[in-house]
Amino acid sequence: MMGKKDYSERSQVQIASLDDLVPSGHLVRKLEEAIDLSFIYDEVKDLYKPYGRESIDPVVLMKIVILQYVFGIPSMRKTIKEIEVNLAYRWYLGYGLYEDIPHFSTFGKNYFRHFKDTDLFEKIFTKILSEAAALGFLDTESLFIDGTHIKANANPHKYRNEVIRKEARSYEKELQEEIKMNRQEHGKNPLKEKEKEPERITQKVSTPDPDSGWFHKGEHKQVFAYAANTCCDRNNYVLDFEVTAGNVHDSVSFWHLYRRLRQNWKYGIYYVMDAGYKIPSIARQLIKDGKTPVMPYKRPMTQAGFFKKYDFVYDEFFDCYLCPDHKVLHYTTTNREGYREYKSDWLICQSCPHRDRCTNSKDSVKVITRHVWENYMEQVEEIRHTIGMKERYKQRKETIERVFADAKEKHGMRYTQYRGLAKIKMELNLLFGCMNLKKLAIWKWRIKWGAKYRSSSLQIFLSSVKMELKKW
Repeated sequence: MMGKKDYSERSQVQIASLDDLVPSGHLVRKLEEAIDLSFIYDEVKDLYKPYGRESIDPVVLMKIVILQYVFGIPSMRKTIKEIEVNLAYRWYLGYGLYEDIPHFSTFGKNYFRHFKDTDLFEKIFTKILSEAAALGFLDTESLFIDGTHIKANANPHKYRNEVIRKEARSYEKELQEEIKMNRQEHGKNPLKEKEKEPERITQKVSTPDPDSGWFHKGEHKQVFAYAANTCCDRNNYVLDFEVTAGNVHDSVSFWHLYRRLRQNWKYGIYYVMDAGYKIPSIARQLIKDGKTPVMPYKRPMTQAGFFKKYDFVYDEFFDCYLCPDHKVLHYTTTNREGYREYKSDWLICQSCPHRDRCTNSKDSVKVITRHVWENYMEQVEEIRHTIGMKERYKQRKETIERVFADAKEKHGMRYTQYRGLAKIKMELNLLFGCMNLKKLAIWKWRIKWGAKYRSSSLQIFLSSVKMELKKW
C-alpha cells in the first residue's frame, strides 16, 4: 500500500535539547573533542579594551572560520547562512535555536580592529600541530616539499609594467667565495668586482593586488597568482609553508621554508622534493646539514639529435672532459655564475665526424660547463639509485600532492577572495590548520571508539567463556 507523509509534524511542538538533535558521530562533535580552543582568550586579551560594549566571543569567531574551511564553504556570507539553518553548526558554536548568529562582516571587522598584524593565526596553526605531535600522530622522518599556485583575486587585464630590482640569491656570498677559491686553484686571477647598479627586470604588477605575481606554466592560463611552498609529513599533516608572489620560483622561496623546518623539525632525515628544487645550492645545503635529498631524474635540456651532457665523461683526476670521440676538453675558466668552462680544440673538432651532433658554434669549439658544487649533484644522483629511494619518492603522490588536491577540491584553496600577502598568509594558516584539525579529530575519535569497541568485545568474550565454564 502506498504511504502518504503527514506534514503536520512540521508545526508539532516537541521538547528536545540541541544536544539531542546532533548525531553522536557528527564531525562537529569530533572537532569539539579534538582540541580546547580556550587558549585563544589568553592570546587576544590584550587586543580588547576593558570598557565598552561586550564583543562577540573570539573563540566563536575562530570556530566560525573553522566551520568555513573544514566544510569547504566558499565565503563567510554563505557560512553564516549555513549556520543559521544547520543545527550541528549551532551546537558547535554554542548558539541556541532562536539565538541570532553574528553578521557575516563581523570577522572582517574584528580582523582589522584586533587581529591584523598579530601572530594569532600562526599560533592556532602551531597549537593544532603540537596537539597532533603530542599524540604521536606525526611521522617526520621524511619531509615532503612542493609548491602550488593559488589564483589571486585580481583581474589579469588590469596591470602596469614596472622596472624592479632583481633580488640577490640567498647563497650569493658563499658562491662568490667558492668561485674565488676555484679560480685560485686553477691559477686564475680573481674576478673584478663590477661597479654598476643592481640588475633590474621588467614585470607585470597587478593594479588591484600588487603583492600577487604574473604566473604562466606550459598551457596554463596566464593569471595573477600566489605560490605556496608547503611541507607535510608521511601522514599528510602540514608542518609549515611559505607564501610568495606567483612569479617566484620554488627554488627561491625554498630557503625561508627550509630554515624554519631545520629549526622546528630537526629530526627530519629525508627531504623529498620534485625536479624544481634540484639545483646545486639546495643539494649542497641539505647534504652539509646531514640531510638526505630525494629528488627525481632531470632530463638534460639539450637540442634534439645532439649529444647529451652525460655522453661527455668527466675525469676528476686530470680535471677535464672526454668527448664521445675520446678527445679532451680542457679547463679554461670559472665564470661569475659559478660554472667551470671546459673547451675543445677547434682544430680537432673541424675534422671530427660527430661535429654535427656535437656543436653548432661557428668557431667549431664545444663548451661543457660544470658547476663548482656539481659534486653535490652527483651525490644526489647516487642517493636516487639507493635501495628504497625510488619508493620513497613515489610517496609524494600519497602525501604532498594529496594535500594540495584536498585543499583545492574540498577546502577552497584553488582561488582566494583576499588581497595582499598578509591576508593570504592568514588564510593559509587557517586553511592548513583546519585540515590538520580535521585529521586530528577523526584520528582521536577512531582511537577513542576503537578502545571502547575492544573493551566491549573483551567483556562479551569473557562472559561467553564464563557461561561455557558454568555449563561444563
